[in-house]
Amino acid sequence: MKMLVESLKRMYKKGTLTEEQIAERVTKGSISAEEYEYITGEKYSGGEVK
Repeated sequence: MKMLVESLKRMYKKGTLTEEQIAERVTKGSISAEEYEYITGEKYSGGEVK
């Protein structure tokens, strides 16, 4: 995994980032939908977070 993804995962686990903030990075193209799922444990649904 990319260093960015690992950093985002750590920040998400600490509560520094929300699912919505991670989803924004998918929309911007910083990370992929698969990386979103790796970070949050949730399936990416095109911008709508469950």
